[in-house]
Amino acid sequence: MILIGENINIISKTIGPTLKDRNPQPIQELAKAETRNGMDYLDINIGPARKAGDELMAWVVSTVQQVTDLPLSLDTSNPVAIEAGLKAHKGRALINSISLTRMEEELPLAKKYDADFIGLLWGREGMPRDASERGMIAAELIYRANEAGIPNERIWLDPIVTPVANVDTNQVKPCLEFMSMLADIAPGCKSVVGISNVSNGTPDHLRPYLNRTYLMMLMRYGLYAAIVNAFDPEIIRIARGGNAGLVGLVHRVMTGEPPALSSLTEEEAKYVKTVRVLMGETLYSHSWLEI
Repeated sequence: MILIGENINIISKTIGPTLKDRNPQPIQELAKAETRNGMDYLDINIGPARKAGDELMAWVVSTVQQVTDLPLSLDTSNPVAIEAGLKAHKGRALINSISLTRMEEELPLAKKYDADFIGLLWGREGMPRDASERGMIAAELIYRANEAGIPNERIWLDPIVTPVANVDTNQVKPCLEFMSMLADIAPGCKSVVGISNVSNGTPDHLRPYLNRTYLMMLMRYGLYAAIVNAFDPEIIRIARGGNAGLVGLVHRVMTGEPPALSSLTEEEAKYVKTVRVLMGETLYSHSWLEI
């Protein structure tokens, strides 16, 4: 599985100020650490960057590529900043991301700079309600990309997951359903998910269980890439094929074959309980592991 390190992010309390101050050392140290931890791409998230975003993106791309040979994922909603990053980038970059509402401006950039891009399955009216709506958005985005001369192999589709703590808008199950359809409706396209989104808004000590379990659930459908915390060694181990027994356990629970909790270790039981929460079989609460 391709892993994209999420840690160079302007919302970070430590990295955000260094980006704004153009202080290279902390950013370069973080990039080197993410590289050592086995990431395949580094995500460079500068937020909306409405003011001088082009200068910031060009600066951070050059700063990071001075210390790592990894390709970068350019993450901003500012198309001018995206182009500045593409100009500065050595090798093939990944644009994170292009949606229906931004494709007129950004698909030509992907073509011009020979970049891959993440197709964000966000509709013109907002969050898709189910797997079918995701499929329709994907079909339109792929059609327009192909029309611009971009083949499916350069398209990474992100079905968008929302935090499981937002019970009324939980999109975990529709994302899984879309993943099961992907190979049929979008041959050649890759799949990618921002894993940490599923645990946003939950207590810090619980987030790893949600992130790791969701990754294992998506692996059942051949997930190609994941945007992850580069400093969670267990999620990296799982993504690289480790802990096969736990992955198999999670998949059995997904197919309706859960073992009795009494037959499991305490740690295995926590993952089984987390699958049930993510599948919507148990209502989310901060105490789900204790029930």
